[in-house]
Amino acid sequence: MADNKLYTSQLGAGLGLVNETKTLFELYSPGVSANQLHQVALESGRFPTVTARRLRNIVVECFAPRYLVAGGAPAARLKQLAATISTADLTQLMLVFTSRANPILGDFIRQVYWGRYTGGYTQITNEDARTFVGRAIDDGLTTKRWSESMVRNVSGYLTGCCADYGMLERGRRTSRRILPFRISPVVAAYLAYELHFAGVGNNALLTHEDWQLFGLAHEDVLEEIKRLSLKGLLIVQAAGEVIRISWKQHDMEALCDALTQS
Repeated sequence: MADNKLYTSQLGAGLGLVNETKTLFELYSPGVSANQLHQVALESGRFPTVTARRLRNIVVECFAPRYLVAGGAPAARLKQLAATISTADLTQLMLVFTSRANPILGDFIRQVYWGRYTGGYTQITNEDARTFVGRAIDDGLTTKRWSESMVRNVSGYLTGCCADYGMLERGRRTSRRILPFRISPVVAAYLAYELHFAGVGNNALLTHEDWQLFGLAHEDVLEEIKRLSLKGLLIVQAAGEVIRISWKQHDMEALCDALTQS
């Protein structure tokens, strides 16, 4: 899964891009490259208000690093799910893949957003994001020191992206209200199975950093897994520290089939 990569300003190419991403899933065919998808998108007429150059940015700089990794597996799976699951569920999955492609976003959510959320705060400001970015630069998490204007821009990208994904209030503002945010069963099932098929063991699976994007610690994840068990998606046995999970689906495609039918 996500390596500890250095922070970049790549979010500036496009924040959540929820509607654009949904359209690109529709246009995507397994095996196409980013350049081919850009061409298909250009010829589709589905982006009438977007310039050719901006569309290229969206496909190559945003969509590809998020969904065309691992041979395009995320794009193929989310295309399948997008036809039937709710936009809210799909948006949460987009959050996971965007955070993996942009570690600065994932860490901001895990450290700042959930720190404020659980601390009883009602707002997150761009100044909170600026403090986070400044500390990251001091800790050597960027290849070089960013200019003041870059720090300001990236701070806005972080809060704007959280707003696109339903975690903060939308609109152009420097202080945003924190919105209630809870992982959906579809996303919990997808994440659990994806980590399992990536070779993550049952106990390690419960503490994986992707769950922390939803504010979930070990015990919370176990509760989500138990709920999936009640839905018949897997079988879980927990005795003390030992967790045993029996996985009912044999691959991600089978899981996506099951999720589209449930």
